[in-house]
Amino acid sequence: VQLQASGGGLVQAGGSLRLSCAASESADSPNTMGWYRQAPGKQRGLVAQITSNSQTNYKDSVKGRFTISRDNSKNTVYLQMNSLKPDDTAVYYCNYAPRWSWGAGPNWGQGTLVTVSS
Repeated sequence: VQLQASGGGLVQAGGSLRLSCAASESADSPNTMGWYRQAPGKQRGLVAQITSNSQTNYKDSVKGRFTISRDNSKNTVYLQMNSLKPDDTAVYYCNYAPRWSWGAGPNWGQGTLVTVSS
């Protein structure tokens, strides 16, 4: 499965962005798709995940601000990011795992840069 992420950009603190990640083919079931991020000088870490049966998992610091969703008919997962903070600045990567798992899967998208200015 190849993943194509889009939707990053520059936004002021308090603003919103929506990231999209399209899979190249219909995903196996069960599966988990998610978003990870990596800020300069830091390790890549989980932001949010969603399973093929719509269970979700979020990093504590984004709960209540970010929402992950998916459209299985379009093989696409979305990350709606509201109330953005400068600490959210990072490269965001889409991930796919061919199972229900809160761990990262083997497939990664190319990354999309999100920059939040103060």
